[in-house]
Amino acid sequence: MDTYEDLGTGSGHPWFGRHRLRPAAPAETIRQLLRHELRDTGWPYQPVLPATPMAIPRAAYAEVFRVSLALIELLRRTALETGPTTAGRLAAYAMPATEDRLWMSDPFTEERYADCVVRPDLVIGPDGPRFLEFNVSGALGGVVETQSRLAVWRALHADAEGRTPYRSPDPLAVRAEMFRSLSAELALAPRVAVVGSTRVTGVQRRYFEMEADYYNSHGLTARFFEPEELPEAWDRAPHLRYPIGLRNFTIPDWLDAGVDTTPVQDALDHGCLLVGTQTSTFLHSKLTMGLLSEGRPWMTEAERGLVERYLPWTRILSERKTDRAGRQVDLLPFVRDHRDLLVLKAGLGECGQQVVIGRDVGQAEWESAVRAAVVDGTSVVQEFVRPQTCRTTLIADGSDEPHDAEVAPVLGPLIFGGRPAGLFCRFYGDGSAGIVSVRGGISSSDNVMVAV
Repeated sequence: MDTYEDLGTGSGHPWFGRHRLRPAAPAETIRQLLRHELRDTGWPYQPVLPATPMAIPRAAYAEVFRVSLALIELLRRTALETGPTTAGRLAAYAMPATEDRLWMSDPFTEERYADCVVRPDLVIGPDGPRFLEFNVSGALGGVVETQSRLAVWRALHADAEGRTPYRSPDPLAVRAEMFRSLSAELALAPRVAVVGSTRVTGVQRRYFEMEADYYNSHGLTARFFEPEELPEAWDRAPHLRYPIGLRNFTIPDWLDAGVDTTPVQDALDHGCLLVGTQTSTFLHSKLTMGLLSEGRPWMTEAERGLVERYLPWTRILSERKTDRAGRQVDLLPFVRDHRDLLVLKAGLGECGQQVVIGRDVGQAEWESAVRAAVVDGTSVVQEFVRPQTCRTTLIADGSDEPHDAEVAPVLGPLIFGGRPAGLFCRFYGDGSAGIVSVRGGISSSDNVMVAV
């Protein structure tokens, strides 16, 4: 049997290419392997699973990461220029008081390592990739999931020499290299603290320990720390400390779960570097994307062209004039009158929360949401991008055979320390589009995209 199937012109949007991989095992075998890899992690049960990795052309795969890296650098510069100090940026972003914590004592270190862990979210629009947001945080979803999916696909598709008919980096291998580089750059021991908490809803201990176990078996020393265990990372003999680590949590999640952040601050104050640093919140805010979309005085013509091509039109919502398609418009009347073209997003939010898609609500609900966002002052409006589809092969519960489906995937390129680390994606198995969050309480599926 051929490894690839040529779908011809029936493969969906041309960006996804014409080829896909054929299933390499019976449906039940694939189903069991996929569920076994993510067992006891808290990952939601999915009634529809992928039958193969999603294959895209090498040129498309390279484009995603090449553009991601360029946009992240522009995003970083945009965020840092909003104020010369942390205090200035907190004021410029009107950050909630809950985010004014967990800062490094050295502002240079705080700023330098803010973008170590990034996952943009993008869709393929009618004209190609469009970046909808940038998740900048050590607590990104998709890392362990992508590692686990790739392990299954490697077991099923590799030949006797371990060669696969596709290319993809392993996320944890790239992250391990990031920590090796950090330890070398800072002249610190390569001992890594993975910091999180199983008291947060939807995550179990194995989720964190999988990462620590990987590092321990690949030349690093690592340990998972609950916050109350963190004194053991710094209050001990120097050769037993964990001077670098991953901040695998968000402040809102911990506050919701009643988890105290004080032990993390103590660890930071005693010299532990946990990435990404709190400055990542400025890069993560959608306000930064609004500033970048509108253009910064220091941008070159080429940078403006890149932003125009890959970012949908995004504006910080306020009562003012702004450019739209080469002409000046009054922003609030334009937003009020064109809900079918726009999406309203809060500056901070996770899993599609605080997002209103104009065409999915009535005019009264849209206007109410816009008025509330103007009062709050920390929201953006963004041009709606209609996601394009590709054909893939899925396995549904109760079925002995895979089936074809047209899906509209949201792509999540993983980037650690400026290096591509795998391409996570998620989608609705029934082909519908919209806010796709595997943890969001609505049935959806996830997979990885690989280059062929």
